[in-house]
Amino acid sequence: MEIDYKALKDGGFMRQKQKGRFSVRLKVVGGNLTTAQLRVIADVADRYGVGRAHLTARQGLEIPFIRAEDAAAVRAALAAGGAPTGVCGPRARTVTACQGSEVCPSGCVDSYSLAAEISDRYFGRELPHKFKFGVTGCANNCLKAEENDFGVKGGLIVKLNGAECSLCGLCVEVCRARALAIKDEKVTLDADKCDNCGRCVKSCPTGAWEGQPGYILSFGGSFGNEIAIGLRLTPIVEDRKTLFAYADRAVAFFVKYGKSGERFRKAIDREGAAALKAFLEA
Repeated sequence: MEIDYKALKDGGFMRQKQKGRFSVRLKVVGGNLTTAQLRVIADVADRYGVGRAHLTARQGLEIPFIRAEDAAAVRAALAAGGAPTGVCGPRARTVTACQGSEVCPSGCVDSYSLAAEISDRYFGRELPHKFKFGVTGCANNCLKAEENDFGVKGGLIVKLNGAECSLCGLCVEVCRARALAIKDEKVTLDADKCDNCGRCVKSCPTGAWEGQPGYILSFGGSFGNEIAIGLRLTPIVEDRKTLFAYADRAVAFFVKYGKSGERFRKAIDREGAAALKAFLEA
């Protein structure tokens, strides 16, 4: 049997060291799988693999020891069960996300619904090299947003209603950025220090602090062979329309200036962060 390795890899089938065996990568958005998907994955692993699956570092799932001659049947069975295969190669990859405000008390934004939107818009798009999106719901940064080519971190844009403030000082105590202080019988906020963590809002016993959800974006992170922390080049974004406008521009910059086989950060470093910032703002 003649094997088209490129076509298999493009469709998420990665060669193993064992001849003729492949580990098939599944499309998983934000780390979420339904029980129905898990059942079909287990069935395929039993029927075509060796009865096991592997959880990847990026919330993905792979079924190893698939034979090349079973690839079409495996793909069809997974798709029929709502668990389609993923992608490899120079494309936008699986979108990672924490559970966000839907589940986590610390969450400032709904991470999973945003990850699903990002996946619908970009997943599988061909680019100069692989491109990774990551969404984390708050300053705890469980998903390490800055390690992604395009990272999103949830935050709160905070505002104090002084009339409701009891000057208990709890917000000052919980602020890890040391952005709050009590002066002249008032709580003051140093906006330059504020990291939009939202702890003041969540801890206030009188509801004096109000928080508007927002998105902190980072560009050009990488945690592979070369490590780079994503750059923050924009103010906190207040709505998803603006977020996606920035994401579209970031991808367009990569398409225009990126070279085959190089990550987004390489293009940024070559052209300059100022050039990317100007491109984003155009």
